[in-house]
Amino acid sequence: MSTHTSERVRSASPGRSNGQWLVDGHAPLNHNEEFKGVENPLNVRARIDEYARQGFDSIAEDDLYGRFRWLGIYTQRKQGIDGGRTGTLSAEELSDRYFMMRIRVDGGRLTTEQTRVIAGISNEFARGTADISDRQNIQLHWIEIESVPEIFRRLESVGLSTTTACGDTPRVFLGSPVAGVAADELIDSGPVLESITSRYLGSEEVANLPRKFKTSVTGNPSLDALHEINDVSFVAVEHPELGIGFDLWVGGALSTTPRLSERLGAFVTVEQVPDVWFGVVRIFRDYGYRRLRNKARMKFLLADWGPEKFRQVLQDEYLGYELADGPAPKPATGSADHVGVHEQKDGRLYVGLAPTVGRISGDVLAGLADAAEAAGSERLSLTPHQKVVVLDVDPARLDAFLAAVEPLGLTATPSPFRRHTMACTGIEYCKLAFVNTKDTARTVIGELEKRFDGETIDTPITLHVNGCPNSCARIQTADIGLKGQLMKSKDGADEFAYQVHLGGRLAENQNGEPGFGRTVRGLKVSADDLPDYVERVVRSFLAERDGAETFAEWAHRAEEDSLK
Repeated sequence: MSTHTSERVRSASPGRSNGQWLVDGHAPLNHNEEFKGVENPLNVRARIDEYARQGFDSIAEDDLYGRFRWLGIYTQRKQGIDGGRTGTLSAEELSDRYFMMRIRVDGGRLTTEQTRVIAGISNEFARGTADISDRQNIQLHWIEIESVPEIFRRLESVGLSTTTACGDTPRVFLGSPVAGVAADELIDSGPVLESITSRYLGSEEVANLPRKFKTSVTGNPSLDALHEINDVSFVAVEHPELGIGFDLWVGGALSTTPRLSERLGAFVTVEQVPDVWFGVVRIFRDYGYRRLRNKARMKFLLADWGPEKFRQVLQDEYLGYELADGPAPKPATGSADHVGVHEQKDGRLYVGLAPTVGRISGDVLAGLADAAEAAGSERLSLTPHQKVVVLDVDPARLDAFLAAVEPLGLTATPSPFRRHTMACTGIEYCKLAFVNTKDTARTVIGELEKRFDGETIDTPITLHVNGCPNSCARIQTADIGLKGQLMKSKDGADEFAYQVHLGGRLAENQNGEPGFGRTVRGLKVSADDLPDYVERVVRSFLAERDGAETFAEWAHRAEEDSLK
């Protein structure tokens, strides 16, 4: 099984400008680079109030479809446009006069006060929408430009923002949802993450990158922050001489050309983390390929350079000192989604709750804040698995807390299918999607819960549903990954369908060596047939597995007939 896709990443063309600033100069080679070169895109914030006064039609095109992303704002998909037109219409034709807004929640950590503020914004300005993304954000929909200044004011009043939640910037930082409370953590990674964001979030020096840049920091032995699929990751390890610090990984990303990140073999002390992060992101800024958007992620630079050169450039040109060699992380232990009831290091509890595919609402957020405070808690965390963890629960109030959140659609004891299924936004709001994802996933979960009622599935089987090839829901690393596309029905009409990836895994899954799922030749499954298909392949696994074999191990050795 391939763990990297270097062979699929074409090298930069020799003798031709690829838009690398320190090689080719700063001359823009496409329109994205042009509008970023005119001014710092974050400057669009100064125009928001005027746009809000004058209305949607007053918004300049480069702000609307470009710079607004630096404030976490995208136009959402116009309602009623079917998936067959996704690839043929322009951004203007696909876009509604409403926005998706992504609230940045670094490390997923929220206070109950912040949660209530988001709930109020959701109910007052976003038609009650609120989705937990698999990047530990909250996403709202139906936002009107006239409401944006007030939303920003409310968010900032409680220390939240949307700054660089989208755009060619350092996106939200993934972190362990249970940092500082987990009894088995190597180190509290919360202050480490904060040391980076406090110095560099919103900095003009990193506001114009070739494309998006994703960061992960964890000190938890469950490896719960997806270090293999981020541009830069810091994973806690214990050095035999230097103590607890971090192992450095770079160059991971999925989308249409997936690549797992690679270890640089470098040990980073706690004190060195901000400088090393800043060095890595500036390498991407200065050497990343800007000519073509589909080659502008850092994974392409790493594929060309290799980890040895990358580390040398980092040390020689950006740090001015050598990093110590260090050990690799140990195999993952524990559950990376943190669902269930767990004892904290201080004797209180953290409780991981599962909504259905991350879909909640303003009312749910408000009710969750109330339930948390009644249980003695004032803080919670969002997870990269579309779950929510309430911290600091008083053990004496646990039963009352669990009873209070159950009517909100949140449970600490979900079915295996509800627990391990994720879905991206899909055609409901996303301009890139071909198919419905959230509703499809909910239907599949409900059917599987009925069909497997009373049966025991003693190993996690992850099911990820994505609306397009871009893999926001991480289809290549799921046990069962479903990539949305269209197929023709018997009467010749377009219908929702999915290409199937089987047997993907990351270190957090405890499924052996990380790698991507395999595709089955010619296999497309319609949305209507998905419950039957997933039931069939799960039953084939349960019947054919060898002892404690995981789904991923079985899927990579099974005959294709067992996978159809």
